[in-house]
Amino acid sequence: MSCPLCRSTNKSIQYHTDKKRDYLQCSQCDLVYVSPEFLPSKRVEKQEYDLHENSFEDEGYRKFLRKVLTPLTPFIKNAQNTALVGLDFGCGPAPVLASMLEAEGVKMSTYDPFYANHLSVLEQSYDVVTCTEAIEHFHAPHVEWALFNKLVASGGVLAIMTKRVLDKARFANWHYKNDVTHVSFFSEATFRYLADRDGYDVMFPASDVVIMKRR
Repeated sequence: MSCPLCRSTNKSIQYHTDKKRDYLQCSQCDLVYVSPEFLPSKRVEKQEYDLHENSFEDEGYRKFLRKVLTPLTPFIKNAQNTALVGLDFGCGPAPVLASMLEAEGVKMSTYDPFYANHLSVLEQSYDVVTCTEAIEHFHAPHVEWALFNKLVASGGVLAIMTKRVLDKARFANWHYKNDVTHVSFFSEATFRYLADRDGYDVMFPASDVVIMKRR
């Protein structure tokens, strides 16, 4: 079996088993992932996503998104008079973060395979790419990660929000893994591996936020 992120073969080990699924961990990139036979169908995924009630008027959701917007602000301000372009990847049915970045002066596009499947926006590069609470849903994250490497321009920033794996003991009681659509779990070590391999400087401004600046 190959790792769904770094594609290493014969390097994954059993990490955890519960009543619903088995979880493996890659010994090269540290990704923890659901064993393939437990991956949900597209129908199940869509049913779950349709239950989300995030909206433009939800101040609690906007406060949540500021955790990723705040560390992006210095990068946006340092651009001075440069017109920045951005992409919110996995925006969902209500692209609230995109609207917040527009208010900061970034010209935003949106993409989501279920709600904004505009493939044309994936054909250019961006100064800012955001992916909030989406990367943990990727069944084959090597595909999306290769795409991120094309989407993020030289000197650009990739901002990701996802809860990170800490250790086996806490994983066993971690509510985050119980969502059937959460199938790929990243740790700080995983992001450092990707940064070293693909040429990013990486920062961790919050427990669930990572900022990666393309060299």
